[in-house]
Amino acid sequence: MLKINEIKVEKDSDLSHVLKKAGRILGVRPEEIRDFKVLKKSVDARKKDNILEVYSVLVSVEHEDKVLGRCKDKRVSKAEETGYRYPEHGEEEVEHRPVVIGFGPAGIFTALVLAHEGYRPLVFDRGKSMEERAEDVERFFETGVLDPDSNVQFGEGGAGTFSDGKLSTGIKDREGRKQFVLETFIRHGADPEIAVSHHPHIGTDRLRKVIPGIRKEIEALGGSVSFGKKLEGFIIRDGRIRGIQVSGETVQCEDVFLCTGHSARDTYEMLFESGIELEAKPVAVGVRAQHKREMIDKALGQESASYKLTYNCRDGRGVYSFCMCPGGYVINASSEEGHLTVNGMSYSGRDGENSNSAIVCTVGVEDYRGFGEDALCGMRYLRELERKAYLSSKEGEGFIPCQRYGDFKEDLLSEGFGKIRPQCKGRYGFGNIRRILPEKICNDIIEAMPSFGQKIEGFDDEDTVFSGIEARTSSPVRVIRGEDMQSPGIMGLYPVGEGAGYAGGIMSAAIDGMKAAEKYIKRYR
Repeated sequence: MLKINEIKVEKDSDLSHVLKKAGRILGVRPEEIRDFKVLKKSVDARKKDNILEVYSVLVSVEHEDKVLGRCKDKRVSKAEETGYRYPEHGEEEVEHRPVVIGFGPAGIFTALVLAHEGYRPLVFDRGKSMEERAEDVERFFETGVLDPDSNVQFGEGGAGTFSDGKLSTGIKDREGRKQFVLETFIRHGADPEIAVSHHPHIGTDRLRKVIPGIRKEIEALGGSVSFGKKLEGFIIRDGRIRGIQVSGETVQCEDVFLCTGHSARDTYEMLFESGIELEAKPVAVGVRAQHKREMIDKALGQESASYKLTYNCRDGRGVYSFCMCPGGYVINASSEEGHLTVNGMSYSGRDGENSNSAIVCTVGVEDYRGFGEDALCGMRYLRELERKAYLSSKEGEGFIPCQRYGDFKEDLLSEGFGKIRPQCKGRYGFGNIRRILPEKICNDIIEAMPSFGQKIEGFDDEDTVFSGIEARTSSPVRVIRGEDMQSPGIMGLYPVGEGAGYAGGIMSAAIDGMKAAEKYIKRYR
């Protein structure tokens, strides 16, 4: 088959127009194209009076080599085979079933690949099943009563379940892993559009139905998934895993895939005390900025518009948007008593009144001075900011602090909202975020906002609502691993995904989990 990139047509054009353009590019009649498949679809809204849709397609025609030989258009190439293939099995014998700790994206796709190849993984997650977890989260939003093991961060599906369900990633992937992940989600109820969208997303409401379907597939293939089971320690002898302690029980095993999320701070402490090799890593910290969805859509010339903004500050730091949620909500994403952090969430319709994204500033390991010199210093740094956020709202402890951007600049507690009112899941009130975040981070965000306003008209409006704080952009700890994806000196321990410091979203965590499972498959029968 032949691949054609950058086919541009008017917005909302019928696919027949794409087919005709493909024929003109190849120099053949449309009826000579036998097979036609859309690979990717995106929107070019750089010219507001001429919004275009941009397609990448696969086509099949007779005498392909001849057609390709006479076609001089650089947009056309021979299509590469990208279907995912499981690796060949190794020859080593293994006595016990592999164990997967955590059932977020990394754990789900580690377990799914292992299950498909007959290894019957044992999965343990400290949180609850989707149905029970959703009830706990809604109760927390309404009352502020937190279950430390069943919340926005912990439970079936991981933290990504209560977000936008974005599946974008910059990972280069010639092995077909991305397509495997997308097809898995589609097979269990996600919109088939995610297979072609340039910015695919599922939505929180659909994810709550999709994830249990994948769990049932793993179980049907011989795997088991247990909830309410917390990892408490490892049994290590002669430099390799011999078992684990899970909620007071001993489970014998030779291989453990550590797929905990970036909020499993007590697990980091256990790893540190167990002598597992860790290191502190940089993060980003900031606020959630809320704008009217209609304003963002109008400025960008499309519905449910998404943006990505970056700015380099005079002090050398970067400020950028992160986890943008069109038509979404700011949610209380706390997982520890007495601490508060926020995230963004969208339903599949992305039709809420506001759009929001994190506006965050880079934080280096050098900023952790005063919080220790070991691998956990970044975790302590973030905990202190979250503790201050928990106490900051004048409405009471644990309320999401909100502030007009104009008042944030002036270091004033807001007394009311203007054109934009917060859309939050969880109780919120007025708080001075300038008194939570370090001053240099606040100053950098203030420096960046006018630049963002030049790119999106109205972005730096005084009535823009800031909510805080965004402190879980990534893990502040990396669990060291080697080329074999195992912890140095501890055979059988595979640190995987976002919590281990090797991914930054649903798709990248899922792919990391697949790669770890492949390492295991290549080794064992």
